[in-house]
Amino acid sequence: MRKVKSKSARPDVDAAVRGGDWSQRMEGEGAPDKATIKQALYWRQIYTDILAMEEKVLVRIRQLMVDQSDEGRREVELTNVPVVVAQAERFRQRRGYWDARVVELGGGSQPEA
Repeated sequence: MRKVKSKSARPDVDAAVRGGDWSQRMEGEGAPDKATIKQALYWRQIYTDILAMEEKVLVRIRQLMVDQSDEGRREVELTNVPVVVAQAERFRQRRGYWDARVVELGGGSQPEA
């Protein structure tokens, strides 16, 4: 697996910024407006899968928070939860770009989830 070089001495901060940047494409992902139907379907599925995973992570974090102290729960609400929510929103937005491209290319309607 190739290591991604950090832009700073804080890879955690880099990841948080990347996670919330809707314009940030994944490695190998082209622009939706230039994609073929095959590419659009592929990237829509990638983002659908990742979004489903992020939503499960958020559910699990919230389950685990129940057993935390008030202080611990508050820290998770201030740190972990916003990062996962931002990542999920990024993946939802990116999937939306690919949903639109699939529809534009006549590949059917947008997926339910």
